[in-house]
Amino acid sequence: MNWRDYITTDSKILNGKPIIKSTRISVELILELFALGWTYEMIFESYPQLSIEQIRSVFLFLKENLETDRYFSFAKTA
Repeated sequence: MNWRDYITTDSKILNGKPIIKSTRISVELILELFALGWTYEMIFESYPQLSIEQIRSVFLFLKENLETDRYFSFAKTA
C-alpha cells in the first residue's frame, strides 16, 4: 500500500494540511481521534465515507515522515 494513493494536500483545503483524498478530513484529525481512544468502528460510524485503506494510509504517512528526519526535540524535565 502506498499512502500517496490516499493522502494529498491542497492549499485551498484546510490551509494545505495533509488530507484524505476527495475529503476534507485531515490526517491530523484521524490521528487525534485515535489518540483520544476512538476505535476503527467509531471512526467508520462517524465518517462512513472512509475506507480501511484510507485510515491505514494515515499511519503509513506518519511513519514515512518520521523516518525522514522530521523529529521533535523534547526538553528534559527535572
